[in-house]
Amino acid sequence: MTHEDAPHYSTKHPIGTPLDQLVVEALEARAVEGTITCAQAFVVVDHLGRTPAEIGRTADLLEYRITECQLGLFGYSPAKKIVRPAEQVPDNVREQLDRFVREGTVSCAACWKIADSLGLERMDVSAVCERLDVKVQPCQLGAF
Repeated sequence: MTHEDAPHYSTKHPIGTPLDQLVVEALEARAVEGTITCAQAFVVVDHLGRTPAEIGRTADLLEYRITECQLGLFGYSPAKKIVRPAEQVPDNVREQLDRFVREGTVSCAACWKIADSLGLERMDVSAVCERLDVKVQPCQLGAF
């Protein structure tokens, strides 16, 4: 799929949704060929003190595709998703997931929180989710 064939991300939001010019400028400074990585989007979150949802909404309105999800779930080439199921499920990760999983899903934010609290890489937590067939949603940036 070419970029021209990609969905129109801005259509996820009401017509006339206002843009914060500081966020626009920060994203434009970090975007490459109509894309911005998840990590760079979070640099903007931290730099401007805005919410991930606000940064993601602005990226949508600018028609930027978010790439390289820090959980490994989307935005990689050519495989799109790079996370693989964990070979083992550590008890401490399972215990933490049990606190957050609802109806077979866990939020991206909860995965980050678990990883940070246990000193793990974020992708290690998403790998356990893959192993346990736990779906990660919603994305903090609103990509899914």
